[in-house]
Amino acid sequence: MKNWTDLWLGYHKVNVKKADELYSKSVGKVYLEGFLEDESICANAIKELTHGLKQMIKVSVKIISNAGGEIEEENAVVIKKDDSIKKQGYRYQDNGKRITISAPDENGMLYGVFALLRNVAMQKERKADELCEPSNPLRMLNHWDNMDGSIERGYSGESFFFKNGKIMTGSRIVDYARMIASVGINGVVINNVNVKGAATYLISERYYLNVKKLAEIFGSYGISLYLSLNFAAPIEMGGMDSCDPLDENVILWWKNKVWEVFNHIPNLGGFLVKADSEGRPGPFTYGRTQAEGANMLADIVKEYDATIIWRCFVYNCTQDWRDTKTDRARAAYDNFKPSDGNYHENVVLQIKNGPMDFQIREPVSPLFGALSSTNEMLEVQIAQEYTGHQIDICYLIPMFKEILNFRTYCKDECDTVADVVSGRTFGNTCCGFSAVTNTGDDENWTGNDMAAANLYGFGRLAFNTELSAEEIAREWVKLTFNVSKEAEDVIVNILMNSREIYEEYTSPLGIGWMVTPQTHYGCSVDGYEYSRWGTYHRADHLGIGVDRTENGTGYVSQYFEPNASIFADVNKCPEELVLFFHHLPYTHKLHSGKTLIQHIYDTHFEGYERVLEMQKNLEGIKDELDQSVYDRVSGRMNLQVANAREWCDQVNSYFYRKSGIEDEKGRKIY
Repeated sequence: MKNWTDLWLGYHKVNVKKADELYSKSVGKVYLEGFLEDESICANAIKELTHGLKQMIKVSVKIISNAGGEIEEENAVVIKKDDSIKKQGYRYQDNGKRITISAPDENGMLYGVFALLRNVAMQKERKADELCEPSNPLRMLNHWDNMDGSIERGYSGESFFFKNGKIMTGSRIVDYARMIASVGINGVVINNVNVKGAATYLISERYYLNVKKLAEIFGSYGISLYLSLNFAAPIEMGGMDSCDPLDENVILWWKNKVWEVFNHIPNLGGFLVKADSEGRPGPFTYGRTQAEGANMLADIVKEYDATIIWRCFVYNCTQDWRDTKTDRARAAYDNFKPSDGNYHENVVLQIKNGPMDFQIREPVSPLFGALSSTNEMLEVQIAQEYTGHQIDICYLIPMFKEILNFRTYCKDECDTVADVVSGRTFGNTCCGFSAVTNTGDDENWTGNDMAAANLYGFGRLAFNTELSAEEIAREWVKLTFNVSKEAEDVIVNILMNSREIYEEYTSPLGIGWMVTPQTHYGCSVDGYEYSRWGTYHRADHLGIGVDRTENGTGYVSQYFEPNASIFADVNKCPEELVLFFHHLPYTHKLHSGKTLIQHIYDTHFEGYERVLEMQKNLEGIKDELDQSVYDRVSGRMNLQVANAREWCDQVNSYFYRKSGIEDEKGRKIY
């Protein structure tokens, strides 16, 4: 008996008679044309369809394989091959009687089946003709799981992949593959990017058999398995004294190791590499470029049709922060832009959405669009490292939509981040969208039941970047909870406002990092301090913010025009980012007419009050939620209330003491 939930694949009984009548007559017979029922992906698609329809509308499905010619029967589902559709896409047609799913391959067929199940669950009307082709070639989840079972930045229990140095291959892995396939994920990295100690030996005889089993499970749901690599493996595994990517002995070691890996795990998708960051060795250690390091591995894995995903989170954490031109925000661009065009075709650079580190608000990284001759992948974080640890509700899809819609101005048109990472801008095919995921072995997978909206939402958005944040939220609520329309509206409203609320009671106007060091939860205004230069927010008794104009660190110059000029002009810079780009006096007037210091006071008081309102709204639908769900969510909501109060008090007190300026509204600041 399993001890975990089904998340959005719970397949609640459709309790509206109309929906039952709409679909029941049409889904009893399923004809397959061009797809083999016993092929693993197709078999799982049919298994899911059979199970889902039985659960929701009590229909027993009959499968008719190898259907040939014209199918005359009107009330049926026809699943057929269609090579005119883009890879992994599908066309969903419903004329009110017959449902036709056309796809060029097994992945597309699987996604089309999940679309049918989603439509039944959401009780959609029976008229549709939708061509659904994936926005991004690669749609990936990165797990930061360690071999001992711990998860770096994990807030949902421990790993379900690893326990005490062993690899798990049971039914929970199958359920996980089902869930992420249902939203269109086609790649997963199972181990931490910070590959240390025993985790290095995933590429060793000890683990090959079970890694292969994992690859087969994921492969049967159209998902490619990737492994994180330790760039220093020749030293740590091979006993060598160097991992210089241009050293012939190092190259030979990697050739032998990669041959061994693919000999045991032939369907591995490739490797994810973090190098030259936070104390990790890499090409810079030997005076080589990032391109030389990535290309060495890419050339070796190319014969296995595999990919090297190279993270751009590279910065020198020992820099002299007293230098006014030193700016961590510059690091990714400075380290990777000079080598644009030098990366080989099976290298994809994985770039964090912002120049810092997954803050609640930061500008889009200027690397997007700047790399006109290099494969790019957007990396976001749905593990709530800096956004509430899955204690505080923070629906991140509105943020991801803002990032995807950001115009880089790298071209006159087709220049958004979504355009760039999809390959539309520069014609790339090895590119996409990835997320550091938020799952663990908790019963509900994501600690806070509401945090599952970020997992669901990322997958749906990666597959179709045109979906709106509210549309995704409403889908997730309908599929996850069997509640009334009124309760559904309450939950959607909580989700849609949660990111703005979290931002209000934490970081003002683009200033981040005011969190407790190491844990990254709770307020510590001066927590991140660098040498004599001070904190990331650079607050003094006169003002706050970082001057990133040409008079400061010069970071704004990394953007194309007109973004560079807009960010550099305090009067044109988007106010939600103004302190990221400018150091301003507390008396600076914002567009609202408020002073900067009054804005800080008001938003922190307001953010706390809005959390209390969120808590009250949740209590109002208590009777519509399963008791276990309500207990988990309300328990974390109590912690969120306390966290919001702490942020409000600490931030307001800190800036009152810094500035000496009273709150205009006379509220008590401790």
